[in-house]
Amino acid sequence: MGSRAVTVSRHLRLVSPEARTSARRVAAEISTRRTLAMLIGATAFLTVGGLIMVLSASSVSAYAQYGSSFLFFKRQAAYAAVGALGLLVTSRMRYEAWQRLSAPFLVGTVALLALVLHPSSGIEAYGASRWISVGPVTIQPSELAKLSLVVFAATMLARKWGRLSDPMHVALPLLPVTVLVCGMVMFQPDLGTTVILAGSSFLLLFAAGVRLRYLMATGIVGTAVGLALIMGEGYRRARFLSFLHPETDPQNAGYQLFQSLIALGSGGWFGVGLGASRQKWMYVPNAHTDFIFSILGEEVGLVGEIVVLFAFGVLIYAGIRVAAGAPDVFGRLLASGIVSWFGLQIVVNLGAVTGLLPITGVPLPMLSYGGSSLVVSLAAVGILVNVGRAPMRRAKRKVKARTARRAA
Repeated sequence: MGSRAVTVSRHLRLVSPEARTSARRVAAEISTRRTLAMLIGATAFLTVGGLIMVLSASSVSAYAQYGSSFLFFKRQAAYAAVGALGLLVTSRMRYEAWQRLSAPFLVGTVALLALVLHPSSGIEAYGASRWISVGPVTIQPSELAKLSLVVFAATMLARKWGRLSDPMHVALPLLPVTVLVCGMVMFQPDLGTTVILAGSSFLLLFAAGVRLRYLMATGIVGTAVGLALIMGEGYRRARFLSFLHPETDPQNAGYQLFQSLIALGSGGWFGVGLGASRQKWMYVPNAHTDFIFSILGEEVGLVGEIVVLFAFGVLIYAGIRVAAGAPDVFGRLLASGIVSWFGLQIVVNLGAVTGLLPITGVPLPMLSYGGSSLVVSLAAVGILVNVGRAPMRRAKRKVKARTARRAA
């Protein structure tokens, strides 16, 4: 027994506190870099895949309308370049600065939403006025509203962090601001984006730890208002009823869903081939925007759909890890709000495409055609990257401070 104890003791070594701290810091840095690699890798894959699918899904309609099959692809590629630049800028911009910018950012967004509603500046399409033209560029302010509302909500909740048990502190000024932004978007009208805005704020309140009874009351009131908005307008009521019973009117109210399901079902396991979709020949409406996942399923099949869903899952998972590792309350709430927005929009779009949810006209993040949506989404990913890098920045500052103290 004594010889065995001696043998074991020979393999023991003392580790200094500095070495243990350094080892933990290195392990944390490796984990952070892995998370950021997943986040950026999934974003890059979805953006490049979106460009490919926009080219395929829009080629027929672009040629029929404008005489060039590459028109929408070229525009989306230009917006992707701008979005990549936005991602680079926001990833290098300290996320704490968004607290100071939250109010001006929100005011600017509300001003743009007001311009959309003005007859002389708003551009109308498909019965809605959602865009404004700035020279050759078209901007959709409701996409900016998604980010600005998340930033504002995260700022307010962080400032009231110790008073979230008081419903008045939670509601003011967050509730009236949310109602204002959602109301202006609803006047365009755009129920789908309104749902994303309200739902993202609700999920952010949940992430902040607001009491469940307040959340339940808010959810009940929000659901009642949503149903009233749906049933109060003829075309929205028809969409909702066609979602419940699409087989009753397959050539009119249920047409989009039926054509989408035909596209998804035609793909089989491996698809009909990239660019070989039949449903994009004017059968699936908005094939390159809201229903791009239908064309994707037809061309690359179930296997391709699973790969894309996996990429979205990696994006959301990495975002959740960023939020969990944020060094302060604001960073955690900001990352949680962005992840909630992405996740909710993905669910709403895919639910509409597959018939699990009513059709709302919400694009699929990074895949669907839409310059404002792509640029704002990539900029939001850049914010997540910066939040994810924050622990490494703080650890390096601590090491420098410790080294400076020792040198002194």
